[in-house]
Amino acid sequence: MGSLGDKYAIVGVGHTKLGKVPGVSSIGFNVLAIKAALEDAGLTREDVDGVLVKYPTSGFSSLFSGKLCQALGITNKLMAVIDLAGATIGTMVQYAAMAIDAGLATTVVCSYGDNPLTGPPGTYGRVNSDDAAFGFVGAPAGYAMAARRHMKEYGTTSEQLGAIAVAFRKHASMNRNAQMQKPITLEDHQRSRWVVEPFHLLDCCLVSDGGAAVVVTSAERAKTLNKKPVYVMGWGQAHPAWDIAQRESLTVTGAKRSGEMAFKMAGVSPKDIDLAEIYDCFTYTALVTLEDYGFCKKGEGGSFVQNGRIELGGELPCNTAGGLLSESGMPGMLLLVEAVRQLRGECGPRQVNNAEIAIASSQGGILTTHATLILRR
Repeated sequence: MGSLGDKYAIVGVGHTKLGKVPGVSSIGFNVLAIKAALEDAGLTREDVDGVLVKYPTSGFSSLFSGKLCQALGITNKLMAVIDLAGATIGTMVQYAAMAIDAGLATTVVCSYGDNPLTGPPGTYGRVNSDDAAFGFVGAPAGYAMAARRHMKEYGTTSEQLGAIAVAFRKHASMNRNAQMQKPITLEDHQRSRWVVEPFHLLDCCLVSDGGAAVVVTSAERAKTLNKKPVYVMGWGQAHPAWDIAQRESLTVTGAKRSGEMAFKMAGVSPKDIDLAEIYDCFTYTALVTLEDYGFCKKGEGGSFVQNGRIELGGELPCNTAGGLLSESGMPGMLLLVEAVRQLRGECGPRQVNNAEIAIASSQGGILTTHATLILRR
C-alpha cells in the first residue's frame, strides 16, 4: 500500500454549545455535533456508513458506538469506540482514511461529546492511581512533574508558560463560541492561584460540556460536496504508553516520532506550516510539543513562545480559537475543527492570512499517547 496522503479529506465540521450545558447527555452531544458536521458537508445520515467515537470521559459505556448509531438512526458498515484519551481525535481521522481505503466504508464521521460539568459528578475529581498515597494525584501532578524537569534541564520559566496562556486567551477573545473570552495579562497569569507548582490556574485547561465532529471521505467524493475540502496530507502516531515515572525522558514526548512520521508522509517540514493547533491541556504541553515537532530546538520552547511569535500575526499562530485553555476543555476535537475552518478561510477576525497548511496535534494521558495530522486546503 502506498502513501494515503492527499487521498482523503475532511468535508464537514460541527460543534455544539460549549461550557456548562445542562440537560444534554454524552450521546446527545455527539448526535448534535454529528448533525452539525453533516449539515456543513451537505450530507445526510443516509450518506454515512462509518462512525468512530471517543469514549466519554465522564463514564465509560459498553457498546457506546452502537448506542450512538441507534440515536442517529444509522445502520453502518463500520463503528468503533477508540480509547487513546486525547490522542483519539487525530487517531480517528487516520483510521477513517484507512478504513475508506480498505473499502470498509465511504463516509465516516468522527466525534466526541461529553458532559463532565453537568453529568455524572466527580469525573475529574477521582483518584485513579495507587500513587495517590504519595500525593501524586491526577493529571496536574503528572504534567507538573514533567514541566518541572524541563525547567531544571533548560531553564524554562513560569513567565514563558504564561506567554502561552496569554496568547491563546487573546485568540479566544475573537471567538464568540469560546468559553473564556476576557483577555488576560502575564500579570494575571502570575497572580492566579497555584494548582500544582509550577502550574498556576491559568496554566490548566478548562472542564467543559460539549461535542464536536468531523466528516471524512475520499478526495474524489470531496470535490462534489458543499465546502472546500481540507486534505489530509500526512499523519503519525507514537505512544510512550508507560507510566510517567517509568519514562526514559520527561522532556521528549510522543510528538517527536509522531510528527516525524506526519512530516515525512506529507512531504513538508515545520517551515512550511502556516498555523498550528496544538493540544494544550496544560501550557507545558503546548511548549514541549512545539519543540518535539521541530519548530524550535529542544530546550528553546520557552523563548520560542515569547514576544508574540505564536500569536496571530506572528511567525507561527497557534490555537487560533483559544485551545483547551480558553475555547473549550473538550479533549482536542475543537482544535481539529478550527484547523479546518482556518484552511477554508472562515475564521473572520482571527483568520490567518493565506493559510495553506496546518498541523493539528492530539495527546492523551500524561504525555502517554500522541497523534499528528497535517492538513492542507
